[in-house]
Amino acid sequence: MIQRNIHQKITDKLFKGKVIILLGPRQVGKTTLLKELIKDRNDALWLNADEPDIQAVFENATSSRLKNYFGTNKLVVIDEAQTLTDIGIKLKIINDTLTDIQLIATGSSAFEIKNKTNEPLTGRKWQFQLFPFSFAELVEHYGLIEEKRMLPVRLLYGSYPEITQHLGEEKDRLKLLTDSYLYKDILMYEGLKMPDKLIHLLQLLAFRIGTEINYNNLSKELKIDNSTVEKYIQLLEDCFIIFRLKALSRNHSKELKKGRKIYFFDNGVVNALLGNFNLPENRSDIGALWENYVISELYKKYSYENRWANFYFWRTQDQQEIDLVIEENQVFHAFEIKWSKNSKARLSKTFSRNYQNHTFHVITPDTIEDYLL
Repeated sequence: MIQRNIHQKITDKLFKGKVIILLGPRQVGKTTLLKELIKDRNDALWLNADEPDIQAVFENATSSRLKNYFGTNKLVVIDEAQTLTDIGIKLKIINDTLTDIQLIATGSSAFEIKNKTNEPLTGRKWQFQLFPFSFAELVEHYGLIEEKRMLPVRLLYGSYPEITQHLGEEKDRLKLLTDSYLYKDILMYEGLKMPDKLIHLLQLLAFRIGTEINYNNLSKELKIDNSTVEKYIQLLEDCFIIFRLKALSRNHSKELKKGRKIYFFDNGVVNALLGNFNLPENRSDIGALWENYVISELYKKYSYENRWANFYFWRTQDQQEIDLVIEENQVFHAFEIKWSKNSKARLSKTFSRNYQNHTFHVITPDTIEDYLL
């Protein structure tokens, strides 16, 4: 079993008087992680909230009824908790009245679980997010040399557990993952009236990785209004499929102030949407694929390490640009991301002048471990 980075972090928070929330897309390994965490306990109860009988238990739940249902168990896992009505209030009741019980709730769609737990569980929860396997997790399991050899495979098929552990079956399993699981929470969303438009939007975003996104252009191509485009993009982000980078601007002249780029949490999803699994050496978009991979891996790293930082891209009106800028502790870390180790990369003098407290790095396949380990 590949050890997850947050396994010990969750363990350290057990029985500290708060609910533990674990978020992440379906098939990312939440269930496997938690079953590993409780495997040696004889006082753990597992409840799958996708099951109708479990939903019935919580339908008119009182603390007395739940205490009777939990019995002598001290650790209760509610898997896929977003399916339960008023889950935040019910978790609060359990946490406040059954103080000897440790609750863990998982959710595969942030827009559901966050909205239902944020207010009732204010000050009462620890929240974690699980992603597809990270570079660091795979290196820990397979070793650095082997994982660097696998980089071209990761760029094509991504790092979902189901994919990484079934070499030779990646295409078929990616199709199953994207068709049956990845979009499940989105297409179940009550306010979604045009699912075909959302899938088309995902394809357009996959073609535009590394380029600035214009909502007006997307609106015209999809033949839907701007507000619907924005709603769909927020929905895709809340379901852990994509994430956005804003343009860095501190009101210096010529900086883009309202730009945005969109990246995917997993390269395999990108290529499934594009219908393109050609080898990296035969890809005209290999630079964009590498950029998506590196930025998503850095996002995972910062999230797992619980580091407070802002992720941006930087561009000026005269087309000076930097792929990624991470602002942390008032230092601006600028990154150029290059697939070819022979590519030339220089830091813009405009950026250096405007952001004097900065560092500059070039990330290539040869140097990737310096930034992700």
